[in-house]
Amino acid sequence: MMTLEKLYITFLAQGQKVTTDTRKIEPGQIFFALKGPNFDGNQYALDAIKQGAKYAVVDDRSLEGEQGIILVDDVLKTLQELALYHRRKLNIPLIAITGSNGKTTSKELIREVLATKFKVACTKGNLNNHIGIPLTLLDIKAYEDISIVEMGANHQGEIADYCGYTEPNYGVITNIGKAHLEGFGGVEGVIKGKTELFRYLIQNPNSKIFINSDDSVLMNHKNGLFYIPYGTHEDIPIYGRLDNSESDFLTVRVFDGDTDYIIRTNLTGDYNLYNVLLAYTIGRYFEVDSKKIVQALEAYQPSNSRSQVLKRDQLTIILDAYNANPSSMEVALHNLSKFAKKKIAILGAMKELGEFSEAEHKKILDLALALKIDYIVAVGPEFADILPSSKILFFDTTDRAKQWFKGETFGQATILIKGSRGMALEKLLE
Repeated sequence: MMTLEKLYITFLAQGQKVTTDTRKIEPGQIFFALKGPNFDGNQYALDAIKQGAKYAVVDDRSLEGEQGIILVDDVLKTLQELALYHRRKLNIPLIAITGSNGKTTSKELIREVLATKFKVACTKGNLNNHIGIPLTLLDIKAYEDISIVEMGANHQGEIADYCGYTEPNYGVITNIGKAHLEGFGGVEGVIKGKTELFRYLIQNPNSKIFINSDDSVLMNHKNGLFYIPYGTHEDIPIYGRLDNSESDFLTVRVFDGDTDYIIRTNLTGDYNLYNVLLAYTIGRYFEVDSKKIVQALEAYQPSNSRSQVLKRDQLTIILDAYNANPSSMEVALHNLSKFAKKKIAILGAMKELGEFSEAEHKKILDLALALKIDYIVAVGPEFADILPSSKILFFDTTDRAKQWFKGETFGQATILIKGSRGMALEKLLE
């Protein structure tokens, strides 16, 4: 069997080209034959070679001796070990970011800020799990100065595992909310799981965390860590406030020493205040010029159905349909309630809530009614048996909601479209 060192030399020789998907093979890549509940990548290893892959890493001994085959004991473990080997060779600052909400938006904002001064490697798309994270690490080039790695998790132990092969020296937990309650076993389980990042970093005396000093849960778990705070209180070096504005977009005033800056973002929702303050604070920590930070934050355009504000004739549409959990649903509804126009909430079902599902879906509908949202639409079977009012329009599928949506004329209105990824509510706008 090939040693990890020899595999790493092979990896570099092939220009750091790795893939786990035979549908996207490029000439010269190394194919890692991963296994899952319903597939076995070993079955496609020889096809990968035929399609142009230089090598295929497998753990099926029946393939030993075939042209281009590299046999290992465990393909996934080898992928993660190779990622760690590469990360150690680079020896650059690595910022790990996790949390129940705002991970990706924060990651994108931090990247935009740091990119004004550094060459930044960053998690692409949603590659934030046990496969995506090592692929992210292996994509870091020798000329890049700093890396941002997003870590998603739906059960305890995951963040600790990720840290084992990413070895972050900086960390962020954006917040802790009601996400993946089924896998974590309730909110206390979420707290325990997310703070695994803190428990890893505390082992390294040179590590630092960026922490929302307004968040009492996170502050209660910072003991023993060197932390850089961000938030809204005047007793920290850099703090910020929401700036009163008639705009549909978030405007933030940041106080940095004796100077304050107005940041007019393309984001919606007061809840993005902390994401902006985090990115600003990290930029200043890494000595990025304040004015360049402001320019970067103002230039950022949200995409991929995350806090996007779209204008369609008389409609203002808040498309936030990439994901949803009870915590993010709640703040999105509160944000919608502040708009002056007629308010319409199209709410998709929230997944991975387990035994908490019925109660949490009911709470969201009750909140929408209490906030006096003019028009409430519930989409997904999770809502079927808990509709608290005849005023709520219900559809069991997104396709049926789409047919209704196409035939409606709303006039002047603000529409929130929010639901879990599995609901694909962005289809309403096709």
